Amino acid sequence: MKLTKFYDKAYDWALDIGPLIIIGLIILFIGLWLIKVVAGRLRAQMAKQKVHSSLQPFFLSLTITSLYILLIILVMSVIGFQLTIFSTIIGAFGVAAGLALSGTLQNFAGGVLILMLKPFQIDDNIVAQGQDGVVTTIQIFYTVLITADNKTVIIPNGKLFNEVIVNVTREGKRRLDFEIKLGYAANVEQVKTIIWDAIKVTPNILSDPRNKVGISALEVDGVKFVVNVWVNPADFGTTRLALHEKIINDLVAGGIKLPGM
Repeated sequence: MKLTKFYDKAYDWALDIGPLIIIGLIILFIGLWLIKVVAGRLRAQMAKQKVHSSLQPFFLSLTITSLYILLIILVMSVIGFQLTIFSTIIGAFGVAAGLALSGTLQNFAGGVLILMLKPFQIDDNIVAQGQDGVVTTIQIFYTVLITADNKTVIIPNGKLFNEVIVNVTREGKRRLDFEIKLGYAANVEQVKTIIWDAIKVTPNILSDPRNKVGISALEVDGVKFVVNVWVNPADFGTTRLALHEKIINDLVAGGIKLPGM
């Protein structure tokens, strides 16, 4: 008698739930097929739009994972599962994970924005976070610079994107500026001629835009001459050293008295 009641209840349950399970399975198989189609088209579209290679796996993974979660929730709803507790658990986990990974998520967001907006690229010389170097790597969470003295600097992308970034390379040319202070006894035209001659023979100085030499200030103890010359960003350091040395040597050879002499 008890066995008969059990079979009756099982039969009634199968009649009520069975069609829902079949519909859920059909939706599941169709959904899995559609996710594969979407993934293929998304991959092709990102390649066509030339999305950065570091971002493609992330966007693809995020999209596919989100679609899988939505599909599972849809199937569970069709079958009749109560999702209230499930949703509460996911929400609590999301809040806890967000609090624990707030710094990491900030770096992640900064990395995504850097790769999408491209304020700088690989091999660009940038000045940021008190560091001056050439960009060698742009990752999702951090950016790597190599400084002129061969130091490897790793900067978190969250801090990097939220502060001022000076891209020295982007415009293609960089101006080298410095001042020379001489006494009032120095002949102005002679000094300017010596500086111009030094500029003409120093390698890597560009003729366009126009270079400038002139007096920038008249002070109590002397005259300040300003020198503005244009160079390629990669030649900035070596050209500065060479031009400084050439000007000093030529001023001394021309009989110009330097401060402290």
